[in-house]
Amino acid sequence: MSTRDTQAIQELKSAVAEGKNWYIAVLEAIRLWNSPGEDYEGRHYNYLVDNEAFDWLVLAERLCEEVDGIIPENELIALLFFDRPPIELTKDEFRELVGKAKYQAYLNYLYGVLVEQILLLAIAEEVRKRKRALGLVKDGGVIDEAHRRIYGATQQELVARFRKEKHYPKRKSMSLTEVNEFTYWLFKQRLKGSDKSCVASDTQKALVKLHHYMGLKNRKVS
Repeated sequence: MSTRDTQAIQELKSAVAEGKNWYIAVLEAIRLWNSPGEDYEGRHYNYLVDNEAFDWLVLAERLCEEVDGIIPENELIALLFFDRPPIELTKDEFRELVGKAKYQAYLNYLYGVLVEQILLLAIAEEVRKRKRALGLVKDGGVIDEAHRRIYGATQQELVARFRKEKHYPKRKSMSLTEVNEFTYWLFKQRLKGSDKSCVASDTQKALVKLHHYMGLKNRKVS
């Protein structure tokens, strides 16, 4: 663990002990944190996808382990599982607390991983609806067709290209870390392979779908 990571944990514990709101203290600790990933208590935590995209909630989860038992369980679950913080912050307030560099890396994760995953779901849904309109009830091939429409190749072909480029071994399955890295790789392939208007249109489609999903999730939680 780096000196900055140790400092982040110490300041988090001190801030919470002194009565500072735990969420604010966690965000301040995130600003200090240095390591892109670590092994802790038998689990590997990967905070930075492809050294560019920052999964801040994974680091928040790790930091909350350091003050376990102090954070109200309902607030912790709401943040880690439903992305509902106990305090609503503006974009500028959040950026100030985590720092500009980490905020930019968080935007890379937001658009390059989360939004890209939603885009795939949205296109797969379009493919599925079109097949059912034609009387085809089986969903076989939907995922591959969605990948072809966005990236010009099947999922299997894209995974093979990704692993070859990254010098990763062939496996039958992917870890969550590799899935996120693959998704971010797909995002960058889409940026390189499509014109700007197509990229903007696809991104907007995914953002609309993401807002829809978030609305449904928040209603269920409420």
